[in-house]
Amino acid sequence: QVQLVESGGGLVQPGGSLRLSCAASGDISSFYVMGWYRQAPGKQRELVAAVTRDGSTNYADSVKGRFTISRDNAKKTVYLQMNSLKPEDTAVYSCKATLTLPFGGTNDYWGQGTQVTVSS
Repeated sequence: QVQLVESGGGLVQPGGSLRLSCAASGDISSFYVMGWYRQAPGKQRELVAAVTRDGSTNYADSVKGRFTISRDNAKKTVYLQMNSLKPEDTAVYSCKATLTLPFGGTNDYWGQGTQVTVSS
């Protein structure tokens, strides 16, 4: 079984920075994509950033140039470095891992989420 635990959220002023961490337990060696999602009250959950198995990264237009997703395979951890934070970045950020199964198909795993609040 795979478990994901996010950390690093908190309160930060506009223009500040935070680094979120998503630590995995269990075997994630078969991951296809790992990503960060966020959901603010009254809004749809959206993909913020993702890293694929081959190392390719994708970002929502709203965070390009400000956020960076990275991974540390040895630590089984994926990070989201968030710079130049804006109030509209306020949301619960959740980590998701999509793993391939031995005989086809995929399984999704979600962390509990961590609150990021950007406010002056």
